[in-house]
Amino acid sequence: MPLRNSLISRLVHGRAWNEWDEKGDGEYRDEPVVAAENAKPRSRRRRLAVALAFGALFVAGAAFSAAAGDQVRSTLEDSAASGQALTDGTTTAETSPASTDPVPAADPAADGGSLVPTPAAAPGDSGDSLPAPGDAAAPPPATAPVTAPAAAVATAVQEAATQSGSASLARKPARSKSGSQRQFARTMRSEARQHHFPKRAPRAPAPELDGAKSAVVWLNRALPDPTPPALRLTPRFAKHLKVVARVNHVSWALMLGVLRAEGRNGAAPASVAGLRLVAARLSQLGVQNASPWAAMFSLSSNASFADQAIALSHYYRAVGLQALVNGLVAAKKELGQKVLDDPRVSVYAGGRGDIESGRVNVRVLAVIEYLADSFGQVTVSCLISGHKLYARPGVISAHIYGLAADISELGGTPITGHQQPGGITERAVRDVLLLPPGLMPKQVISLIGLGGPSFPLANHYDHIHIGY
Repeated sequence: MPLRNSLISRLVHGRAWNEWDEKGDGEYRDEPVVAAENAKPRSRRRRLAVALAFGALFVAGAAFSAAAGDQVRSTLEDSAASGQALTDGTTTAETSPASTDPVPAADPAADGGSLVPTPAAAPGDSGDSLPAPGDAAAPPPATAPVTAPAAAVATAVQEAATQSGSASLARKPARSKSGSQRQFARTMRSEARQHHFPKRAPRAPAPELDGAKSAVVWLNRALPDPTPPALRLTPRFAKHLKVVARVNHVSWALMLGVLRAEGRNGAAPASVAGLRLVAARLSQLGVQNASPWAAMFSLSSNASFADQAIALSHYYRAVGLQALVNGLVAAKKELGQKVLDDPRVSVYAGGRGDIESGRVNVRVLAVIEYLADSFGQVTVSCLISGHKLYARPGVISAHIYGLAADISELGGTPITGHQQPGGITERAVRDVLLLPPGLMPKQVISLIGLGGPSFPLANHYDHIHIGY
């Protein structure tokens, strides 16, 4: 019993029982057993084995994830390429040798469409039979007797390698085909840009448009002088122009209109000799007795030249020579008084008050006098007073800022019922479109649309809206 207890105690404290010695004295020695001696190396080997096992599992997992990613990408690319081929209806030279007129593939970025991958075609529809990602060969069974963790690691590594190899084999023929993959990549980038950078919502249409797509109105802004300094006449040239015109009994406005229509710009478009030459030519044509337009057409044999020269002459005579020298803004007061005193201009009482208060823009005053000089009579039905605040919900009308006028009658002919092609309304719209760039309106609205700022609206059957 004491011997057994001693043996147990020795084993617990890391010591082993020693055999009886040859003398048989029954003593034992305090020597470490082999197991105790080898405890530390065994612990190191066990930790090393566990580390290797976990490392192998990590490597196998990474390889498996990479292979799975390659397989998914290859599947998406193949399905997208097949869908694009079905959508475009094109065939390559390998699959359709008889086709001699290749049809270019549609560019989805051009028409704003999105490329939606369709199911892949049957194997017989393609000249290259490629193994499907799910048809990869199964890994062979392990033959060597290994432990369960090692076998699992080996199986996972072999599966990852097999799937990666099959995915790479499936990708290589697709890269050698047409540019379907590049087109798919461009489509994906385009969709990503549209997702991250969506198109801005279109701006609301301008006042008085009511859904029209042309013409833009800028309201409540500081507008420059319609006659910039570069186009203003020098006082010396203006004096020579007036003297030469009076001597030859021709209109100085018509002479200046001819010079501008010929493209002579600047502060002094002609010398004194040039002015005398133009005046002599007009005098020979008899512009005093004949139709001014016929005389201009005889001068150049060009209808466009005649239209522009006559329109400019009406504009220059309407604003006056002094305004062409100093600018229209400087002559606004005189021009407003001219509109009020002109017997050819009919303005309702509220509109006359708007002009007297200086609230009407000088462009509107100039275009009223221009139409009066062109047609001999003009009736203004609306300026600021009497017009509603909003042209449409939430948008203030151009009239409120003094930047628009409604014309209801020209030359004694009402606009209502006279908006047929070739009628007085069309003539008025054409004349307005011949104004200089500084006087060109942003809106010319009636039932007739001639392009540019001119467009039709149904509710303008009884007047012509001219807005800046």
